[in-house]
Amino acid sequence: MDLPGVANGLGKSVVDINQGNLRSVAVATAGDRTRLVLNLRQPSNYRVELQGKALVVVLDNASAPALATSGDATHFAKPQNDNPLPVRDIDFRRGPDGTGRVVVSLASTQVGVDIRQQGQSLVVEFLRSSLPDTLRRRLDVADFGTPVQSIASFQTGDRVRLVVEPKGAWEHSAYQNDNQFVLEVKPLKADPNKLVQGPGYSGEKLSLNFQNIEVRALLQVIADFTNFNVVTSDTVTGSVTLRLKDVPWDQALDIIMQSKGLGVRKNGNVLWIAPKDELAAKEQLDLEARKKLAELEPLRTQSFQLNYTKADEVAKGLSGQSTSGGSSSGSGGNSNASSSSNSSSGAGNQTQRMLSPRGSVIFETRTNQLFVTDIPSKLEEIQALIAKIDIPVRQVLIEARIVEADDKFGRTLGVKLGGADLRGNAGGIPGYSVAGGNYVQIGSNYANLGRQLSGTAGAVNITDGSTQLVNLPAATLNGQSAASLALSLFSPTANRLLNLELSALEADGKGKIISSPRVITADQGKAIIEQGEEIPYQVASSSGATSIQFKKASLKLEVTPQITPEGSVIMDLDVAKDSRGTDTIGGPAINTKHAKTQVLVENGGTVVIGGIFTQEERTDVNKVPLLGDIPVLGHLFRNTSKVTNKTELLIFITPKIVTERGAAR
Repeated sequence: MDLPGVANGLGKSVVDINQGNLRSVAVATAGDRTRLVLNLRQPSNYRVELQGKALVVVLDNASAPALATSGDATHFAKPQNDNPLPVRDIDFRRGPDGTGRVVVSLASTQVGVDIRQQGQSLVVEFLRSSLPDTLRRRLDVADFGTPVQSIASFQTGDRVRLVVEPKGAWEHSAYQNDNQFVLEVKPLKADPNKLVQGPGYSGEKLSLNFQNIEVRALLQVIADFTNFNVVTSDTVTGSVTLRLKDVPWDQALDIIMQSKGLGVRKNGNVLWIAPKDELAAKEQLDLEARKKLAELEPLRTQSFQLNYTKADEVAKGLSGQSTSGGSSSGSGGNSNASSSSNSSSGAGNQTQRMLSPRGSVIFETRTNQLFVTDIPSKLEEIQALIAKIDIPVRQVLIEARIVEADDKFGRTLGVKLGGADLRGNAGGIPGYSVAGGNYVQIGSNYANLGRQLSGTAGAVNITDGSTQLVNLPAATLNGQSAASLALSLFSPTANRLLNLELSALEADGKGKIISSPRVITADQGKAIIEQGEEIPYQVASSSGATSIQFKKASLKLEVTPQITPEGSVIMDLDVAKDSRGTDTIGGPAINTKHAKTQVLVENGGTVVIGGIFTQEERTDVNKVPLLGDIPVLGHLFRNTSKVTNKTELLIFITPKIVTERGAAR
């Protein structure tokens, strides 16, 4: 309310009321008029009456307080279902940059969703929905390192209500993918010069309507409204005309600053307002003064005891040297602030110094201590740096499981067929008569025929191989000989023989080899664990002398883990499973199974980094031409071998971040 021709005789610009809906009254004078601004807790209807010399303002009763604290609901999706649909699952996950994600699995895309901010909480309501008893709970998710501290879910009428409790400065967004609704709460980094933390402008809204009001008076009005202490430079002059309605006060101040080329610096609850050039000049003078002070300020020496970090590495970092540089003498070393080491342009190992040009550092490796001489402000910076880097390195336990399975099956069939005619040994005529008084004798080879026709007693031994017409026995499998069955057909005088030997072998084998190496190592530290044997073999030199050399056949796990900020583990893996093979003239052969890769696995999760499956099927047939192809009887003139081998290799990796409690155990 503007009162023309009235001055402020109260002696103050703000009158605190704090009764009912009225919080305070701000009094501002501009020219020949005075403006009264009534700061209400919430919107209200009013009427103004003039009773004599008194101006009476009557405020109607405000609405219920609960309505004021509840923000307007955002209708994310309208309900399209007639009957209540169940909520299937409620989960929480950590996203990139510390984002908290509340993931709700719905039964259908027809479920309506309302979102509103109630105080510091986010309330999500799923319309015409039901919540199973197993999901009516409160999740404490503060350990995930996101703004979300807890999630509560419960049933209210025909709605499922989800109350998300964030902390600090944050902003939220929501989206839905098929039946999955996701609410994201992202942290906001605080800006020390921002008047009100949060996304965009979020200060309390006000309305301003002034014509040709002095900038200094307008700033005083905003200061009274916000309860900030304002320091205005003497160079702030001029007037401004503006009309703002329901605008956040921080946005209104920003508009005034931009229109007049002013800048603002915030220090606690004090705002310093001056022209931008003046602020820049003042800051430049402060920097130059601090620089001169650093050149004249007395030096101090402070010792730092390091627990987990090597003192020499920290000293080289403070003095701008690489970890491979620096000097040491005995158990300690010195890194000073000489101008040559600080301005050398040819040294590739020079990095940015943290010490001042006058500072120096000495390290003692025996006690792992640092002795830093520098100005007090630099000592405080170094102390803060050491507090951040001198911390225990987290450790990771890597468990590997190498599973080798094989399934072997083999079957082989064979036959031996032989015959002998021994009538020549008894004075008879061997062989069989043909036309013209000729005879035909059958034998396995010339030697066998000659002995049968010689008529010499004992010339033919029916047990040796010379009597065999077909010699195709079953082959051995896995070093085992085949079983055999022999039949012999002979004449009554036992001077003509026909021998038959059948052999068969079937082998079936299954095996499994499980190797489980495990190793623990520090974050980003390489670890190697190896077990096996070194096989010796002889090698001849050019001079003829022999020497002994060795080949490794071992199980080896080499890993370099890296713990991510969100708690997962990135691993550079090199897994090898070697075994001794067959012996050759040049030395033993090595059967190698090797996998090298990089994987990302969540803490405690298991991943299969590799698998090799081989299947070998082999069928061999050895036969007598033509005779071996005769149906049924052809089996007497051939042998058959069938082998099926299956092998499978799987490598499982499970990383586990070792906590302090787990390390103590």
